[in-house]
Order: sequence, then C-alpha cells, then structure tokens
Amino acid sequence: MRFGVLTGGGDCPGLNAVIRAVVRKGEKEYGYEFIGFRDGWKGPLEGLTMPLNIAATRGILPRGGTILGSSRTNPFKIENGVERIKENLAKMNIDALIAIGGEDTLGVATKLDALGVKVIGVPKTIDNDLNNTDYTFGFDTAVNIAVEAIDRLHTTAESHHRALIVEVMGRHAGWIALHSGLAGGASCILIPEVPFDIDKVCSYVKSRFEQSYAPILVVAEGALPKDGDLITKDSTKDAFGHVKLSGIGEWLANEIEKRTGAEARTSILGHIQRGGTPTAFDRVLATRFGLHAITAAHEGDWGKMVALHGTAIKRVPLASATEKLKTVDPALLAEAEVFFG
Repeated sequence: MRFGVLTGGGDCPGLNAVIRAVVRKGEKEYGYEFIGFRDGWKGPLEGLTMPLNIAATRGILPRGGTILGSSRTNPFKIENGVERIKENLAKMNIDALIAIGGEDTLGVATKLDALGVKVIGVPKTIDNDLNNTDYTFGFDTAVNIAVEAIDRLHTTAESHHRALIVEVMGRHAGWIALHSGLAGGASCILIPEVPFDIDKVCSYVKSRFEQSYAPILVVAEGALPKDGDLITKDSTKDAFGHVKLSGIGEWLANEIEKRTGAEARTSILGHIQRGGTPTAFDRVLATRFGLHAITAAHEGDWGKMVALHGTAIKRVPLASATEKLKTVDPALLAEAEVFFG
C-alpha cells in the first residue's frame, strides 16, 4: 500500500515524532510506501509532495515543528477542492491518508472519510481541547514552556513591585492557563470557560500586594470579562472562520492600573508555547500515536482516530474528535481558587 501523510493547523511539538513512528513501522514491518504532503491540506489539493521514508525521518524525533510544513487550508472552502484531492490521490496511487492535526484538520478528514477517502486521524493540539482523548501531544510542552516563563517572571515582579500578566494560548479552552497557572503559583487564573469579574481580579491583586508579594496573573487568550466581549486583533477570519485573538492581557493590565494604582505589565507568550523541542512525555505519546495509527491502517480500520484513554491507546470514531470541544470543567478552576490572592 501507499500512504500520504500530512500535518495541518498550528505547528506543535511532537509532530515529527508521529511522522517518524508511522514511517518506521509502516516501512519496516509492513513494507508500505509513504509520500509526505506539504503544508497541510494544501498538499493533496495542489499535489505538493516530498519523499518520506526511514532515511528522511532519521534525527527528527527531538525537533519541534513539522518537516512536512503546515497551513490552515480548507479544501471545502475552495472550488472543486474535494474533487482535486481525489484526483491527485488517484494520480499518485495513494491508497489512504494519515492526517495529523487538530479540530480543523481532523474536521476535514472526517468529511473526506464520509466521501469515501480512506483516512486515519492522529490528534494534535497544544490546547488539549480535542474530544475523546485524555491528552494530545504538544500540550505538555506548551505547559512546561509557560511554567518556565512564569517562574522567571516571579523574580522581576517582586523586584519591581509590579503585577505581571502572562497571556497564554487557549481560544475556547483554558487547559494551558489552568495547568501552567497551578504549576507556576499564579495569584489568579482566567479561562474562557468562566467569565471573570474584573473587580474580583483586582481584589486578588490588592491582597497579594498587601502580603508584600507581587501578583502573577495567568490569562488564556480567549478569556473574557462578565460584562465584556471577546477581544480580537481585527475582524478578519481564517479559512476555518476563526477570528484573530489578541489583547486580553493588555486590557487586563490597563484595568488593573486604573482600578488599583499598581503598575502592571503583560507578557504574551504566543507562538513560543508551541515551538522548540518536545518534552519526553510528548515524544512518547506522539510516538505511540504514530505506531497505533499505522497499525489501524494496516488492519483497514478506516475513519478512526487514535486516542489516549488512561494509559492505553484506543481507536475512536474520527467524527467523535470534533463533535464538541473538550473544555475545562469550572470545578477544576474552583479547586485552584484557594491559591488566588
């Protein structure tokens, strides 16, 4: 058999580990051939490929990003997009696809599966918001990067007697904010699932200063005040309809200064969270996902996604990954509130 492999959406530590595992087991144990599609769904749409074999995947395990490249191309928003993909797969004698991605990439994979394209999905997102898997690779790396930043900011906050806001990724789900805030000893954590009261946030800031400490606040980019709107960079949207989020950290810093008189500064971690070397946890999880994905393909179990349930890798319906977002239970945030202020 001949497989096409692609990575779509935001880059993520661990993607190369998946590619390596798929190719190593597929070529070594099953004798399969692989073609790498470049830049997400743009690859099969436009016939953009690169060689993919054991030699091409040596040494990529510790590398962040993806050797295949990525994009947010949505073939269902392009005229004759699906037909072009099917034609290119037929021309290249590609029997099936292994799609590695998040909500948008796997959403396209699910639709293609329903249209007769053989697909196996591998879940990827630093946000950890894909349904029907306990964790996605990339999340652990993002949290560790955020925690390191918070640890460093504590000392400068204390030295300058400032409130420091750390803005992390998380459009609709606050997993990174919750985990990094808890691990980093944040004075307050704000997540999209629970609209926040700015007066209460300011009371945490005042309380922290009264105890002769400088507060660190961790806020997800999608967090919003109870009586406010989502803060966006502009009105433009990507191919999947997502607006560009930006500014909640700066807004929060301005409000804190106005309401408390304390100096406040914002650090926006942005793409730093999803760049660089994956943690050991993410390398292992991504590798296991890759091994199980090619096994599912070998057994012809199409339309499935590999998922982590407890410590076991299971196969679940591909459609289940995107039927809803896996968001933070407000009860988990409530557990952390004892450390606020």
